[in-house]
Amino acid sequence: MALEQVVITGAGVISPLGHTLEDMVEALLRAESGVRYVPELEEVGGLRSRIAALVEGIDPKQIPRKFRRSMSRMSMYAYLASQQALEMAGYPEEMLSRGRTGVVIGSTLGSTETSERFFADYFTDHSLERIRSGLFFQLMGHSCAANVAQSLGITGRVLAPASACATSCQAIGYAYEQIAFGKQDAILCGGADEFHPLTAATFDIMHAASTGYNEDPGQSPRPFDAARDGVVCGEGSGVVLLENKAIAQERGAPILGEIVGFATTSDTSSIANPDVNAMYVCMRLALEDADIAPHDLDYINAHATGTRQGDVAEVEALARLVGDSVPVSSFKGHLGHTLAASGALELAATLDMMRRGELAATRNLDRVDPACGGVQHLQHNLQRRPTYILKNNFAMGGINSTVIIRSCAHD
Repeated sequence: MALEQVVITGAGVISPLGHTLEDMVEALLRAESGVRYVPELEEVGGLRSRIAALVEGIDPKQIPRKFRRSMSRMSMYAYLASQQALEMAGYPEEMLSRGRTGVVIGSTLGSTETSERFFADYFTDHSLERIRSGLFFQLMGHSCAANVAQSLGITGRVLAPASACATSCQAIGYAYEQIAFGKQDAILCGGADEFHPLTAATFDIMHAASTGYNEDPGQSPRPFDAARDGVVCGEGSGVVLLENKAIAQERGAPILGEIVGFATTSDTSSIANPDVNAMYVCMRLALEDADIAPHDLDYINAHATGTRQGDVAEVEALARLVGDSVPVSSFKGHLGHTLAASGALELAATLDMMRRGELAATRNLDRVDPACGGVQHLQHNLQRRPTYILKNNFAMGGINSTVIIRSCAHD
């Protein structure tokens, strides 16, 4: 069967570097950092990492109370980012309720902050008398997707992938496939996460969190750098609106780019450690899906979180795929690792940079680790309007994902 073409017509972000796509991208291009010292982390016994990339300045009251009651912080982020995406796309409100517009938005977990509050209260006397009825809607695994659909009146398909760092990249890919196969006309897709000390603790326990830059937060994380020492956790939401290209063109929608390839694979070699071959296979499958060759790529936005093992594995896979012929950078040094939000946040930023003709360098990449050599690292911003970009996200649990975007500037 013939596949429908799928384009991106809107993007919304809530990030540690701003609450709009424009603000975030300008901060990225200025090489700013959203990482800061978090005094509250001192209160967690055994936690060595004291830094995080947090969203600041969000007023929950901008969301109507009838919707806000069932939202945790990450659901609020997803709702606000979704609103931005719809507004940018000029998407007609009446099309939301026709059953042909869907939502694919995931998170790593339900709200950990809400879970902590519930159990802290419950274990005082094992009583449920103080528990509010809306609590479950903040805790459930599909909380972000359900709250976005409910608050915006979206009646199509609703999915909520939960694959940690690969979540929103998978969400975009799954949404692309549903539209390509004609099952939906448009889908809001992406991811959201909220920071909690246990998030940082998860990485710290595995010796994968950054602990050596507590006194100088802006110097970490350091993707690909010889002095990198691990992940800095962040929070936020990235959401993009995908549409059937013919329908988007008919209504005169702005087109930010076209999704032309997607792959997601399971690495069964280890549930925790990255595998070079598995990453390489995922990227090759995405290129095959896009029907392009490695040499057609103009830019690669790497997952690259600043861990010792992960950065090396990804570089080895990229070197096998494209050698040093394609510029590569990561935005984790600016944004921290926003987990389930990272794929969509970083993809949205890359789309806007593609429009601007300027690609952001990897922040904090002062001295490339020799083990991360063999690719064309961006250590300074690059003036370029790429046609094809490849976006990677790789997650613990052996989940790999890659999306390929084509610029529509010359269509």
